[in-house]
Amino acid sequence: MKETIIQFGEGNFLRGFVDYFIHKLHEKGLYDGKVVVVQPIEKGLVPVLNEQAGVYNLYLRGMENGQQVVEHTRVTSISRGIDPYADFDAFLRLADSPDFRFVVSNTTEAGIAFDSTCAFTDKPARSFPGKVTQLLFRRFQNNLPGFVFLACELIDNNGGELRDCVLRYADLWELGDEFKAWIDSENTFCNTLVDRIVTGYPKDEAEALCKALGYQDKLLDTAEIFHLWVIEGNFEQELPLQKAGFHVVWTDDVRPYKKRKVRVLNGAHTSMVCPAMLAGLSTVGECLADEQMRRFLNTCLFQAILPVLGENEENMAFTSAVLERFSNPFIKHRLSSISLNSVSKYSVRVLPTVLDFYKANGVYPKALVFSLAALLVFYKTASPQDDAAVIQSIRQRDLPQILSDEALWGADLSGLLPLVQESIQRIARDGIREAIEWAIS
Repeated sequence: MKETIIQFGEGNFLRGFVDYFIHKLHEKGLYDGKVVVVQPIEKGLVPVLNEQAGVYNLYLRGMENGQQVVEHTRVTSISRGIDPYADFDAFLRLADSPDFRFVVSNTTEAGIAFDSTCAFTDKPARSFPGKVTQLLFRRFQNNLPGFVFLACELIDNNGGELRDCVLRYADLWELGDEFKAWIDSENTFCNTLVDRIVTGYPKDEAEALCKALGYQDKLLDTAEIFHLWVIEGNFEQELPLQKAGFHVVWTDDVRPYKKRKVRVLNGAHTSMVCPAMLAGLSTVGECLADEQMRRFLNTCLFQAILPVLGENEENMAFTSAVLERFSNPFIKHRLSSISLNSVSKYSVRVLPTVLDFYKANGVYPKALVFSLAALLVFYKTASPQDDAAVIQSIRQRDLPQILSDEALWGADLSGLLPLVQESIQRIARDGIREAIEWAIS
């Protein structure tokens, strides 16, 4: 089978997401191309990947229609791995094959970044966009068609940001206007949104799983059943993911899908996390099993977030899927991890819903404002994980000063003062559990 996909990143996520999809396309006879994996940083898993001939076992586990589901797949979609730090020429030779069409990447949120210290003569350039530019210039010199880039990094405008970095390197390295024109005319940089919790190597279960397999798999991977891939553009004829039955959306604009994910999934996490931690809970699963916390979460979702976002069939189905995902017994998602940098997360994930709700109804959504009050109590009395200056600004100032700080929230929240004040007083006087009951009454 010919190699048609270049993949920057050999980690758990891409192996539990894209490489699994390609494997299933093979099984269904819908695609005949294999994946070549490029290690984007100096130390990685390519030696292990090649030792196992690109083969590994993936376990998808979760809830579907109230039932536990486990799916085991021996993934064989990867042909080989290349470490450009050990064999730069092998990396560049990827640009010589006319068979390559798609480039997939997941190099973490920090991966799509411009580093002016990178030189064209580096073998390879240290940054991911620098490596891409080196590869593209070789492709350009070969007079071959460009690539379709499917960037999976969790940043806004991920494809556009990658393109911008490549063009900046073309300028920095003086690679010429003709090359820059070719970048834009012969290549497509797709913005995408990815959604699947990939829990990775199951350290506590690896011995038992390998015993059942009958051999050692150093690349065991685990993930939830749910998946969503939203891609700007439409390459379904070349990469028939929808035909294979995957929840892939080809679209002209990824932003509405991102808004839904941020407001529903991320907003639910952030609005729940501080009340739950004050109540002594430690995981998302515990929250869903806790009758009161589940009612609080439902109030946030169905009485505040969805009425603003839109109570259409797609949004309702996505919300139901989120609740099922939160109940997944195979994923122990710790609240302490979710609570990291809660102030900035509240500003991005929850506050827009609060303000939109007020604009539409003339009142603030009590449960979501209560979650802000719980956040402030948590920051003043517990051990939050955030920038020291942010923690100080909350601990050393009174409530009116905190809420009016536009640098902290991105807006003046003085209008929330009466409701936040009452919420904090109820937490202090009645305890968190009675205060939550008031918030959802």
